[in-house]
Amino acid sequence: GVSKSRYIDVLESELTAIKDACHSLEANYKPTITFVLVKKRRHTRFFPIDRQNYDRTGNCPPGTVIETDITHPFEFDFYLLSHAGIMGTSRPTHYQVLYDENEFDANRLQTLTYNLCHTYARCTRSVSLVPPVYYANLAATRAKLYSSYDSDTGKTTFEAVKEALRKVMYFI
Repeated sequence: GVSKSRYIDVLESELTAIKDACHSLEANYKPTITFVLVKKRRHTRFFPIDRQNYDRTGNCPPGTVIETDITHPFEFDFYLLSHAGIMGTSRPTHYQVLYDENEFDANRLQTLTYNLCHTYARCTRSVSLVPPVYYANLAATRAKLYSSYDSDTGKTTFEAVKEALRKVMYFI
């Protein structure tokens, strides 16, 4: 739900938070970072031109990437249809690279993105969105269960996560 006008604000705040989190783990821990904004809820749809390129539901096959014509002429962005449509029209996901210390070229990042879509623990098929986004949403939803808001002070506090759960993805 990030509008184009807020990209820089989001990048600055998130990048600072990521670097601070890395620094809190180890003072000299400075991994190279690639920050990609993922937008799922779009009205864009793609259809194959040739009948031979349809899948059984009439959609583009999984792995279809659109990186020209409708994407930004100068920025690094692309659309990916990473999953087979079971019913209806498949919806692509839009990926916008805002920061890239890894110096990905388009093919490497698109391949990585598509391959990640096959690693979601809750599904045996490829999914429409990279799993780190799904996991972040699940973790945020679970965090709400551990939070309490004090209306007098205006502060939110979080209960401690049990030690046995701290190093596992208990939220999936």
